[in-house]
Amino acid sequence: MAGKTHITTTINGEETEFLCEPRQTLLEVLRDDLGMTGTKEGCSNGNCGACSVILDGRVVDSCLVMAVEVEGQEITTIEGIATAEGLHPLQQKFLEHAALQCGVCTPGFIVAAKALLDREPNPDEGRVRLWLAGNLCRCTGYDKIVKAVLDVAGTLED
Repeated sequence: MAGKTHITTTINGEETEFLCEPRQTLLEVLRDDLGMTGTKEGCSNGNCGACSVILDGRVVDSCLVMAVEVEGQEITTIEGIATAEGLHPLQQKFLEHAALQCGVCTPGFIVAAKALLDREPNPDEGRVRLWLAGNLCRCTGYDKIVKAVLDVAGTLED
């Protein structure tokens, strides 16, 4: 059995070091080793988006990324979206639009939506729906989620 690998990465703006086995996913390390349980485990095969994180500016399913692959990279999880001053506007709009119920999919939707708005500050409804197509919700449907994202679109400062 292979030994553990030392990884240095940046998570939510903070340099982070951890040891991981070659078989461990980024999702496992985030939740089990680093205590960042906001990133949810849904399907474990990349189909639901509940485990979405931003890895060097790209939305990825952390259940499909091996932890050893993140050496030197920058990761943003749901824990890194809010600030000390309060909720990110996306989080606030999810609350205002009741765009969540059980909460399993919510972190992945918010992370994916943030990545979209970082890239395209004012997307139209079609673009939002296309971008979020990799995230599944069994409770709310998608209209409230899309409306929450559109309510934030065009309002964020660079």
